[in-house]
Amino acid sequence: MTPENRSDYWKANIRLLAILLIIWFIVSYGFSILLVEPLNQFNLGGYPLGFWFAQQGSIYVFLVLIFTYAFGMNRLDKKFDVEE
Repeated sequence: MTPENRSDYWKANIRLLAILLIIWFIVSYGFSILLVEPLNQFNLGGYPLGFWFAQQGSIYVFLVLIFTYAFGMNRLDKKFDVEE
């Protein structure tokens, strides 16, 4: 792998990681803490939506983000020819 490809690979990796961390922050902090009162006007499974995000929704989103990261990194590895 050339130094230029290595740099592009890490830039793409950091970009993917930054996007996923921003989504996680918005869901776990924004929906669960900052927007809890407006979200509590809606129900999901019999519970207020803000409470649901604080208790379960953030965990589900985190799990989805883990799989998204794994899928995205597999695509990056193939693109930059650094597969195992």
